[in-house]
Amino acid sequence: MTLSQPNPAMADLDPGQMLSQGQTQFFIPATASLAERRPRTLKHDESFAVFDHSGDAIAGPGSPEGLYYRDTRHLSHLYLTVNGLRPILLSSAVRDDNTMLTCDLANPDFFGEDGRLAVEHDLIHLRRTRFLWRGAVYERVTVRNFDTEERTIQVDIGFAADFADLFEIRGMTRLRRGVTRDPEVGQAQVRLSYVGRDDLERSTHIQFEPAPDQLTSTGARFDVTVPAGRRCTLFMRICCNEAEPAASLSFEFLKTLREAMQGAKQAHARGGSIRSSNALFNEVSRRSFSDIAMLSTETDYGPYPYAGIPWFSTVFGRDAIITALEMLWLDPALARGVLGYLAAHQATSFDPAADAEPGKILHEVRRGEMAELGEVPFRHYYGSIDSTPLFIMLAGAYLDRTGDIGFLHGIMPQIEAALTWIDEHGDRDGDGFVEYGRLTDQGLQNQGWKDSHDSVFHADGSIARGPIALAEVQAYVYGAWQAAASLFEAAGDAVRATGYRARADELRHRFDAAFFDATLNTYVLALDGDKRPCRVRASNAGHVLYTGLALDERAAAVVSTLMAPASFSGWGVRTVASTEARYNPMSYHNGSIWPHDNALIAAGFSRYGFRREAARIFEGLFSAATYVDLMRLPELFCGFPRRRSQGPTFYPVACSPQAWSAATPLSLVQSCLGLGFDVAKEEICLREPIMPAFLQQLTVRGLQIGAGAVDIGFDRMEDKVVVRPMGRSGSARIVTIA
Repeated sequence: MTLSQPNPAMADLDPGQMLSQGQTQFFIPATASLAERRPRTLKHDESFAVFDHSGDAIAGPGSPEGLYYRDTRHLSHLYLTVNGLRPILLSSAVRDDNTMLTCDLANPDFFGEDGRLAVEHDLIHLRRTRFLWRGAVYERVTVRNFDTEERTIQVDIGFAADFADLFEIRGMTRLRRGVTRDPEVGQAQVRLSYVGRDDLERSTHIQFEPAPDQLTSTGARFDVTVPAGRRCTLFMRICCNEAEPAASLSFEFLKTLREAMQGAKQAHARGGSIRSSNALFNEVSRRSFSDIAMLSTETDYGPYPYAGIPWFSTVFGRDAIITALEMLWLDPALARGVLGYLAAHQATSFDPAADAEPGKILHEVRRGEMAELGEVPFRHYYGSIDSTPLFIMLAGAYLDRTGDIGFLHGIMPQIEAALTWIDEHGDRDGDGFVEYGRLTDQGLQNQGWKDSHDSVFHADGSIARGPIALAEVQAYVYGAWQAAASLFEAAGDAVRATGYRARADELRHRFDAAFFDATLNTYVLALDGDKRPCRVRASNAGHVLYTGLALDERAAAVVSTLMAPASFSGWGVRTVASTEARYNPMSYHNGSIWPHDNALIAAGFSRYGFRREAARIFEGLFSAATYVDLMRLPELFCGFPRRRSQGPTFYPVACSPQAWSAATPLSLVQSCLGLGFDVAKEEICLREPIMPAFLQQLTVRGLQIGAGAVDIGFDRMEDKVVVRPMGRSGSARIVTIA
């Protein structure tokens, strides 16, 4: 994920925000722990919202709380009080389908002017029901009086909009901002607005029903009288940008809620489903499906999974491709949406400020004021070394999964342009390996998925000098050439298909000679600009297994090294082994555990027949998920060793939900089952399936192949798995391979 870099020469940026030791990486300040706050998140299309457990949004240093639209915070403060006091939190929860946040609150003790207790606590119940749909937050506050006499209370809802750019919230200080306009206050609505230095007006409309007893530019006051045993209801709508006043907010609330739930239901109905004998795993997998559905934004090309909330709720190339690969066996539509979008936004010319070169695939898109002004380089940014080969890999995998050559024919010019980029721009020094190096000092310093400033280093801890050839990038290039061979073969071009297979085979042997280290018993992390190997045990080697680049005789050594205690913590494989110079289990990339990284490693294990080791990774990550709020695997967690009867140690500013983490449990199911597809024969192939000990039974329903679909049951009998065909449509069939 992007720890983006500012340009210290930019007039609008505060040099005091730069990292120490002369580093110029953007960073996400850890002044407040997201894991400690356990925020409640909602998302729909281009908007997302972050609230605390009571349903409030309290902005402050390090706090991402609020309502956002296209990288701008349209609501920075929302605070509900009763008689001037904050209600007592009873509970809060997000529905399993992620459509609605419900917060149950109660009154605290109320004292009269004489200092005596006037109303005991827990007699007045408040339920806040909230959802986000098409750029607007809808809320219903139901006040119920459980006392034996009528009660009158004052409900205040404070609000504010700072219209801060997401990069400001992430820690950057701007010396110049746009103009905040005077608020427009009506009887039941308020309009807050801001004109940025990009000359765009951004506004927030807040409407109430019934009309408040008092309404100002910063808050609404309701004097509520509730008879004994009765209830009353208040409604609020907060819209990003222009919105017509609703004739009836109560009607609008119910109508829009039905739309939101129907939208979630349709997203869930796409692709296959999973059910098991383990109730906890059912919760984990259900949340995974729901998070993928919530994070996916409908584009002109189909669904596109945004990377994560709060820092990365936008288009990322690498993240979306890997998420689509993890989900491909269950939901090919996601891959099609990602391929279509990235093909349409492929670079066609040189732009050093955006690290763009013809044929290169997007890394990141930002739509906020700072991106529009060029204060950050991420408006359309191409500074990732791996998105381009991964794009080709996904195209080949989509072909293997669906046989949809018609769609792929439509993006074949972009696939060919990406292949050309690998040859003409990817190999910067002509040594036959693909390296990265930013085109200006504004770009990302490290451009693999481990993109923090200190993530690529030598055995003594010294930072590697570029251009850098990462081990996993060569694996992705190998996968891209294998995919290209399949694509050209399907298009009837046997000559080019043979040529790319030959190139892939030649790369396999050349890579082994340059990257395998017999002393480390694994592949090195990278080659630096002087072709010196970075002799570091790292999780990157697992990606070499994932694409099949590793020679068969090396697989056992790589698996053994990755599963040794120095690398495998018990929760998962660390990004860097504990034996290495820069190991720090609390770091972003040098000893932490990333679920998506482990998903690809497990898929690599499975590819070479090490499914029992894949099951160990599955068990570790599943156990970690059971300790996490909402059973949701975060972006990453710390790499401390697993301790008996204790959960994992959380990383303070990890995004949650995160798309490629959400897809991880579902990808691990496929890896353990050894599940693959032969579209030409309409066969679903299961190669020596196993299941981890926490699963006794597993059912996969609606698994599509060609024009048909199958339902499959799996029963674990000691160390064996019995496969039970449960139903099918069309000519689809199941094949078990010993």
